[in-house]
Amino acid sequence: MNQALLQFLGGIGLFLFGMEVMTVSLREIASGSLRRMLARFTETPLKGTITGAAATVVVQSSTAITLTTIGFVGAGLIGFSQALGVLFGANIGTTVTGWIVMLVGFKLKLGLAALPGLFVASLMAVLGNGRIERAGRVLAGLSLLFIGLDMMQGAMVGLEGRLTPDMLPGDGWLGRLALVGIGIVLVTLTQSSSAGTAMILVMLGSGAVTFAQGAAMMIGMNIGTTLTAVVAAIGGGRAMRMTALANLLFNLGTALLAFPLLDAAAPLLHGTALGRDDQTALVLFHTGFNLLGTLVFLPLTSRFAAFVEWLVPERRVALAAPLDPRLLPDEGAAMDAAQAVVQAIARAVFAALASALGPARDFRGLSTLGAQVQPALAELEDYLARIRVPPDRKTDLARYSALLHAFDHLSRLLARSGEHNRIATLTVDHQLLRPGAALAASLIRDLPADRRERLAVLITNRAKRHRRGVLLREHAGLIPVSDLFPLTDAIRWLERVAHHAARVTLYAEKALHK
Repeated sequence: MNQALLQFLGGIGLFLFGMEVMTVSLREIASGSLRRMLARFTETPLKGTITGAAATVVVQSSTAITLTTIGFVGAGLIGFSQALGVLFGANIGTTVTGWIVMLVGFKLKLGLAALPGLFVASLMAVLGNGRIERAGRVLAGLSLLFIGLDMMQGAMVGLEGRLTPDMLPGDGWLGRLALVGIGIVLVTLTQSSSAGTAMILVMLGSGAVTFAQGAAMMIGMNIGTTLTAVVAAIGGGRAMRMTALANLLFNLGTALLAFPLLDAAAPLLHGTALGRDDQTALVLFHTGFNLLGTLVFLPLTSRFAAFVEWLVPERRVALAAPLDPRLLPDEGAAMDAAQAVVQAIARAVFAALASALGPARDFRGLSTLGAQVQPALAELEDYLARIRVPPDRKTDLARYSALLHAFDHLSRLLARSGEHNRIATLTVDHQLLRPGAALAASLIRDLPADRRERLAVLITNRAKRHRRGVLLREHAGLIPVSDLFPLTDAIRWLERVAHHAARVTLYAEKALHK
């Protein structure tokens, strides 16, 4: 028995490791296209549901899709209601793993065939690079998955007769509630609903559990998958906390729908054209109650979103609030968060400069700007340094580079904003009042980069002419030397502020998710 138990545990370990390798590699391969799909096809909760399900099927990880969705919400790319649709779909898409295990792993018994696949995958991963290397890791993960599944099945033969249904809680309602709790514990320990599903299917095939017991544990695992996200969201940004809570409430609601229907659904699930065995019925049940939950929640998405937003009220947060470290494993989501902070800092700096340069000459915003923005810039710098983009992803590297450039120009613009004496000099020179007012007016408007760039060029040309005029007036003795340097410094300040504002807008546009 000890040998069989060790073999079973080893099989679970191989399955878990295979799933991890496969999902990480699939996410790397499909990251760019999946992110574009999630951003583009989530206009409504229904489209979000379909997109979320398809994306989860592709990457075999609802966690990866949820993480990307949280990043999108935090960056303002999609609304919370749209994100809920993606979450509903991700719960449906993650049930496909059960079908893969049941149809391919059990019916075709690919454990032995996966061994040469693992050899080929190792060669691809070691000798290849870029997409070939990632494809090799996908194949390696898939091979390990089936080898682990084969080991679990082999171990259950050795445990046959020693693990029986009567060792678990009975089939009454209290027993089923206890089994739901076991399912929650099971997925919490393995940190993978896919591994939990495989374990239950293996035990069901060997007679260690009944269909009703396996179905109750499956309901528990559906709830358990959300608990890790809830714990991880504690202390995170509002978008992450809302998303984690919504996912938990949705899965709890789905469980409440599925639990009383278990007895009524069992005969129907065992009488389909797909098969009459318990394993087929169980994966049908898993997919079915997630579909049912989605059908119930989907028409109520707006009200559900409003309820969750009420439960998680907005708090006054710093400019760097979207920079959640939990998004760093997904470089796209991390760059979405950084993009949101760049735009927030730019708006704060632009508004303070506009108030000081405008007719009101209000310097209060500039006086508090350093304390407000400098900590956010420091956090942004640290966050950007921790983002890792694979070197073969040209589009993501260009986006990352744009974020670094935007950060650099924001830092320079903040330094210029502290030079209050330059602004004071501008207000006493009548020839500089007009370009200063034009810059102030542009800063309070959401102008595209090309218009800011044209304004910067106009200000630079006017400044050059004015600088020559100032030097000629000083040479002719019309102004004292003591006034020369403050004026030329103020002119140069105006040029540089216009230039940095244009550059910030340009690189912020380049860093936008496409």
